[in-house]
Amino acid sequence: MSLFFIIAYLLQLWMAIYLVLPFIFLLIYAAKKISRTRYNISKKTDVHPADFDFAAIITAHQDISLVPALVDSLLKQHYTNYLIYIVADNCADIPVYDDPRVVVLKPATALNSKVRSIDFAISRFVRPHDALIILDSDNLVHPRFLPVINQYFRKGFRAVQSNLQPKNSDSIFARLDAMGDTFHNFIEREIRMELGLSSAIWGSGIAIETELYRQIIYDSLLGGFDKRIQADLVRKIPQLAFAREAIIYDEKISSGASLEKQRTRWLHAYFKYLKLGWQTFTLGLRQANFNLAFFGFVNLRPPLFLLFCAAATICIFNYWTRPWLFFSWLTILFLFVFSFLAIIVLKSTNKKTIWSIFFMPVFILYQLAALVHIRRARKSFLKTDHNKLVYIEDLVPNERR
Repeated sequence: MSLFFIIAYLLQLWMAIYLVLPFIFLLIYAAKKISRTRYNISKKTDVHPADFDFAAIITAHQDISLVPALVDSLLKQHYTNYLIYIVADNCADIPVYDDPRVVVLKPATALNSKVRSIDFAISRFVRPHDALIILDSDNLVHPRFLPVINQYFRKGFRAVQSNLQPKNSDSIFARLDAMGDTFHNFIEREIRMELGLSSAIWGSGIAIETELYRQIIYDSLLGGFDKRIQADLVRKIPQLAFAREAIIYDEKISSGASLEKQRTRWLHAYFKYLKLGWQTFTLGLRQANFNLAFFGFVNLRPPLFLLFCAAATICIFNYWTRPWLFFSWLTILFLFVFSFLAIIVLKSTNKKTIWSIFFMPVFILYQLAALVHIRRARKSFLKTDHNKLVYIEDLVPNERR
């Protein structure tokens, strides 16, 4: 067999593993649920006796209109040991708060960077905080968000990703966006936590020990900061935790233009930080650390729409060249589609989101357009517009306060 065919087979195997993993995770999830052995944070022993002091950092850039709703949800927490820091970067009409728990910071010159905004807040902490929580201005937090995060830190975790849920579902694009998040939330966070592996993080809702965050070194201030954070954290701590009980609400995109802009930024970040996945993977192999190697391996996975399109192309090609591989790929693609649908049905709380699956081809077309325009993200942050003013009472009206 020639070297070319060996490489071709290895490449197909590499792609097939990514597509089969969701089905394997689904089987593991079902087994743990049937056997009632799902992860339960309350069964772990406390490592720290005292409650943690949190700094909730809200980064607002050019638009601060949604921040009051987020601050309102933070002030209604069933928790007391925290302060809120609002970094109003290049914002006008900054709100004034009389509550001593809220600190408003206005940089003298525009920072134009989420990383700089976070550092700006840290340098102006009014007291030393045990941990910080990074929030976007369009977020809302459940009233029991901080008590849950505190529980995880008291059990010994040093970095905890919260559970992002959709804040809005008012358009087909919002529902498709939420569908993708539901799938990734399951395979990259929830099931990994069940297996004792490090979870991937989002760009918001991540809680980190303050001193641990100070150790992160950024090589770029434009886009993909969450990939830099997780690459550093997974090497420094035994497990990056996922708290499925810590609910944070995130605004979903509402138009095709917003989708294209958002995915352009994400695709650029993927290719820009691809080397971090490889470095993490090889480091895990050298150290015989499965958690590290698996984390790096998953981060090497191409965006799902590219992976699926490439796999479908290979499947069709094999029909004419190697029929046995054609049927193998057909089975793999079927398992992936089945797993995707099953995860959405199991984890989605909105029936409209489930039916939105029929519009997935439109979603893929916009992502292909984003790939074409990926160079734009090199020069601009491509900020996604947010305008859904929703208060926490609208999402959890029956929560006792």
